[in-house]
Order: sequence, then structure tokens, then C-alpha cells
Amino acid sequence: MKKNKTLFTIAILFFVAHISVAQSVFGKWKTIDDRNGKEKAIINVYEKNGKMYGKIVKIVDPKRRDAVCEKCEGDLKNAPILGLHIIKDAEKTDKNEYKGKHLFDPEQAMTFRCKIWLDPDDSDKLKVRGYLAFIYRTQTWIRVKE
Repeated sequence: MKKNKTLFTIAILFFVAHISVAQSVFGKWKTIDDRNGKEKAIINVYEKNGKMYGKIVKIVDPKRRDAVCEKCEGDLKNAPILGLHIIKDAEKTDKNEYKGKHLFDPEQAMTFRCKIWLDPDDSDKLKVRGYLAFIYRTQTWIRVKE
């Protein structure tokens, strides 16, 4: 009987650990252009000092892998897009979402306020919304299975 309880406890712990990993916003995500449906990049979304960050770790189109931020100004002018941090300092809210003031779009060379959350119907989809004043656009990123 004691052996069965131990096995049951271990099984529950593995199940809970699997659910918590599957429901995390952190990990690698594939961006999909919401205008044309094409895969664009892989973003590593991670936590540092309690805040969310996102870095471009792969560009899907082989022709664009050496692309630079041509429209950017200052330090980012002609900086490689690969390795660029596009999410910085987003903070978790009470609603299981992250909000911040730095969601960078290298194609437009613009920074937006953002709200980021897991799709409530599919934890393998990340909703990423960028705001400029009262106008917003939401993309759905797809979890990269490793």
C-alpha cells in the first residue's frame, strides 16, 4: 500500500510539473506575420529579475538572416536583427499577463507598449499585442517544441 501511495505521489508531481511547464510564457516562440501568415523569427522569451524579455534567436528566411535594422536610429542603426531584444522589462500583472513599454518592431523601427498573455484555449499560443495610443495590433506566436 505504501508503495502505491509513493508511485501515485510521484505521478502527480510529474503531472503538475508538466502542466506548469506547458503553461509558461517563457521559452521559444515562432512569430507569424499576421498580415501574410508567414513565419518570421524565433524569439526566446525569458525572465530576468522578475521581468520578461524577448530576444530574436533565429530568422526563418535564410535570405534575411544577415538583415540589419536599416530604419533604426542611434545605436540600433544598421544593427543586426538577429540577437536584437524586442521585448524588455515587461511586468506580470494580476491577470496572468505581462505589460510593458518596450515591444520593438525592427521592420518599422518603432517601439510600442505591449500586453502579452497565453491563449486561454491553447497554451502553445502566445498573444502579443502592441499599442500605439489607442490603436493596437495582436499577433499570435506559436510555441517551439524542443
